[in-house]
Amino acid sequence: MPETKAVPPSWAAAPQPGSASRSPANALRYAAPALLGYVAVRLTGIAILLITASVTGKDGMHRLTGRWDSVWYQRIAEHGYGYGVRLPDGTFHSDLAFFPLLPALERGLSALFPPLGTAGAGLLISWLASLVAAGGIFAVGARLYGRRAGILLAVLWGAYPTAFVQSMAYTETLFTALAAWALYAVLTDRWITAGVLCVGAGLTRPVAVALIAAIGVTAMWRLVTARGGDEPLRTHRRMAVGVCLAPLGWLSYIVFVAVRERNPFAYFDVQAAWNNRIDGGAALAAFVVEQFGRNVFAGLGLCAAFALLFWVVWLCVRQRPRQPLPVIVYCVVVVVISLIGSGYFGSRPRLMMPAFPLLLPAAVALAGARRRMVPAVVVGVAALASGVYGAFALLGSGPP
Repeated sequence: MPETKAVPPSWAAAPQPGSASRSPANALRYAAPALLGYVAVRLTGIAILLITASVTGKDGMHRLTGRWDSVWYQRIAEHGYGYGVRLPDGTFHSDLAFFPLLPALERGLSALFPPLGTAGAGLLISWLASLVAAGGIFAVGARLYGRRAGILLAVLWGAYPTAFVQSMAYTETLFTALAAWALYAVLTDRWITAGVLCVGAGLTRPVAVALIAAIGVTAMWRLVTARGGDEPLRTHRRMAVGVCLAPLGWLSYIVFVAVRERNPFAYFDVQAAWNNRIDGGAALAAFVVEQFGRNVFAGLGLCAAFALLFWVVWLCVRQRPRQPLPVIVYCVVVVVISLIGSGYFGSRPRLMMPAFPLLLPAAVALAGARRRMVPAVVVGVAALASGVYGAFALLGSGPP
């Protein structure tokens, strides 16, 4: 009688050849091309920024540590919560809008190495986290579609249009590092690890709800579709622990703000004061209509950009082999959250940056290119374009 092979769950993908467990040293060597490629792309962006800043007589490095949200994080690290700004229109911007993990790490690192200061500590944390994020993105891509696709996925993430934020003292790299490795943990059935990483993500950015949803929905689907006796009870117990752990970071900060302000909805009120509320996309639609009123071509350009975004999301959903359920749920929820908020339009591409699975169709297509020069040319052009846009954004007046 022929031997029956175990079939992996439908929500997961079987590991690609060469992606099996290995020692840390071997794992680092396996991921080295992705990490080196990512570093090369980001150094290109920083070089373009510094050269442009020098030509225009501006301080390029200060733009990475001393503008916008990074200043708020540094103030929290130095003085704790309790600061706010009253705007001329009467609205109050409170530092409670910012989650605590990055400033806590900035405070700890600057205490250990005083010469760094909080600004230097924030930049170092962001840069180190970007490497960890690139490694996690590579790990997910390599497990699903092979090593070459994983390398290209990590490098393309470094060439994302708003990838200059990855080189700033912001939370995007820290959050993406935690999210990517949490997704990898789910794909490899390490549920408690995924839950712990999700706790960290929930203390970093509010979009952690996408990761919480990915873990919860995947566990529920796994239980619903499991065949009787196919999985040991201990696997279900670990899943339950991971699912219970996942929301604790995000919830703990929401509760902290509620207790501090003596209002159960205080965090959401704080965000509303920053004009960050869920409006179902009304603000976004109004912005598009406004652009049509100013310039028809600008409105058409925005519509084309959204059409491209929705097409890429559709490619992710329909990709063969299929992207696993946790990856799809995480990606789609991040995109949806980025679109249905009332915040500043220019920040939306940055808010979508943690949705790295959006780049999987492109990474897989480039990995399968017959001419080896094609991926190099595409990545090179993308890196230069990203670097030029980053220099323009950072040296200009608009927020990222």
